[in-house]
Amino acid sequence: LAGVLERSREQLLRQTCEAVVLGVLHPRTAISLVLQVLSDAGSLLSCCLNAACMALLDAGLPLSALFCGVTCALQPDGTILLDPTALQEQEARAILTFAIASSERKVLMATTKGSCSVEEMQQCLAAAQRAANTIFQFYRDSVRRRYSKS
Repeated sequence: LAGVLERSREQLLRQTCEAVVLGVLHPRTAISLVLQVLSDAGSLLSCCLNAACMALLDAGLPLSALFCGVTCALQPDGTILLDPTALQEQEARAILTFAIASSERKVLMATTKGSCSVEEMQQCLAAAQRAANTIFQFYRDSVRRRYSKS
């Protein structure tokens, strides 16, 4: 059964998707997005965000922008790890997950677990925005492969 953590994750996903889906173009239309977690090796929320964006894109829904999820783990010594494993998340001082829009790399959603300073959060955000470029390139390559005629 879904617990508090799952409901919180669901709400974050819903709000992020609602921020980019152009629902006004299709009034009286319900969109149902089902994400099933098969395993959790770490960075689960960002994985869910990326899967949701790819599903919306594959369904051909009108979006104001694409988005991606990036998780940062702030280690006790202050180093930042991107896409941490479950073990790295357990050892981290703070876990920060961002949903970043493809347009101007704006932050659509941010959530933290643990404590960090404002400067550390800004450093994590900057690292996440840089990492977003790689994820958006992956989206482009995936769509190109899916819809190419060869």
